[in-house]
Amino acid sequence: MKFFQKPSPEESAKVPPGQHLAKGFPVLTYGATPQVSIEEWEFRVWGLVKPTVFKWSDFLALPQYEFTADFHCVTHWTKLDVKWTGIKVTDFMSLLEVDPKAAHIMEHCYGGYTTNISIQDFVREENFFAIKLFDEPLPAEHGGPMRLVVPHLYAWKSAKWINGLEFLEQEELGFWEQNGYHRRGEPWEQERYSN
Repeated sequence: MKFFQKPSPEESAKVPPGQHLAKGFPVLTYGATPQVSIEEWEFRVWGLVKPTVFKWSDFLALPQYEFTADFHCVTHWTKLDVKWTGIKVTDFMSLLEVDPKAAHIMEHCYGGYTTNISIQDFVREENFFAIKLFDEPLPAEHGGPMRLVVPHLYAWKSAKWINGLEFLEQEELGFWEQNGYHRRGEPWEQERYSN
């Protein structure tokens, strides 16, 4: 069975250069999959922001929306029209007191993974914290109980098992960025690797 296929002519406008369509929803992970219960789960913000710790109930108190977004992996596959349920990044940001000097964020995750993103790329209406995938609680292998989804960048910026944001004045590089991946990762520009 082929796991990937070329997009049809109707689909090709939604698929960035160099990508093939995934028939399923592949799982790619560096290291072990963290197993975090909702009771233990917490989310911290620190750096150029008023330090705060949020519990699962704090996120559930925010409005939840359904999102349908295409998902582009740097390893040359795309899954179209993924259906998620989650909380808008913009709604979460309204809870924070961020220093105006903050221009970058380091995403931190259970398991030790990090990835960097600019405030400009992070605070967009279409970005969200996902808690469900196709109407089911987000499974651990896809980043549950919660992951970030940043549809306009390659998926390594959509950190699985996210549990914190560090607000920074200067850009710092996360795990894959330190290991040769592009600082930003825009699929339509094929920003896969650093120059």
